[in-house]
Amino acid sequence: MTAVRADASGRFMIGDALPVNRLGYGTMQLTGPGVWGPPADPDGAVRVLRRAAELGVTLFDTADSYGPLVAEPLLKRALAPYADDLVIATKAGLTRQGPDQWTPVGRPAYLRQQCEMSLRILGVERIALFQLHRVDPDVPIEDQVGELKALRDEGKIAHIGLSEVSVEQIEQARAVAPIASVQNLYNLANRSAEQVLDHCEAHGIAFIPWFPLATGGLAKPGGPIEAIASRLSATPSQLAIAWLLHRSPVMLPIPGTSSVEHLEQNVAAAGLQLSSEDLAELTQAVSSPR
Repeated sequence: MTAVRADASGRFMIGDALPVNRLGYGTMQLTGPGVWGPPADPDGAVRVLRRAAELGVTLFDTADSYGPLVAEPLLKRALAPYADDLVIATKAGLTRQGPDQWTPVGRPAYLRQQCEMSLRILGVERIALFQLHRVDPDVPIEDQVGELKALRDEGKIAHIGLSEVSVEQIEQARAVAPIASVQNLYNLANRSAEQVLDHCEAHGIAFIPWFPLATGGLAKPGGPIEAIASRLSATPSQLAIAWLLHRSPVMLPIPGTSSVEHLEQNVAAAGLQLSSEDLAELTQAVSSPR
C-alpha cells in the first residue's frame, strides 16, 4: 500500500514567495524531557526527519531554544544538503534556564546574535522564515521586529514571522515590516486564537498552529470524537490534523513526533476528506475556550 504523502494537504505560498506543502513537521519533540537536552535516540530522530522529507514534508519548524541547540543541529545532520523545495523555519526570542523553563529576551542585539548562530548551525546562507518566538514585554515590539527587518534587508533572513501574538501586535509589527507567518496555540480543543486566525486569513498570512495534536481526552476510549474517528476509519489525532487543514487555507499544521510510525499516521491525515457535516460534528463535539 502506497503511503499518503504530505502533498495531499495542498500547497501554500508563505510570504507570496515560499511554496510549501501545507502539512509540515515540528521538531520540538526531538529533544529530551522538558524540551531540554538531546533525545534518548539521536539516530532515531534523524530517521524521523528523513522519513518526513521522503513523505513530502517541505516545511520544518524549529527553534534555537529547542534543547537548546539540539533540534537545529539534528535538522542539519538529517537533511543537509537541503533540497531546493525544503523550507526551514526557525525562531529566536526565548531563553532557557532548565527543563520546561522559558524566558523571553527580545533585545535587538540578542535576536541578531541568535540569527547568526542559527545560520551557522543550520549551515545556510539565508534563513527562509525567521520567527520572533515571543514578544518581550520589556522591549518595544517595533525594536524587536525592526531588528528582524534589518536582518532581512541584509539578506540573512528572507521572511519574518511572529509567535503567540494578538491581532493588535500583528498590526504593530506589520507597520514595521511585512509579516509572513503567525504561530499561535490552536487546535480542535483550544480555539482561543480564532480572531488571530481570521485576521491572518484576511491578510494572506500563514497561520502555523503549535500544539496541533493536543487531543488530550479526545484520544481516550469513549472520548467525544471516538465515534466519528471510527466511522471515518481514522484515529482521533488524524481527525485533529484533518480538521485543521479544512479549517482555513492559510493553516499550516506542524505535528511533531519522535516515532516514524506516528509520523506516517500523521502525514496520512493529509489524505483524509471531511464533509461539511463531519467538520460541523467535530467542531460541536469538542468544547473550546474562546
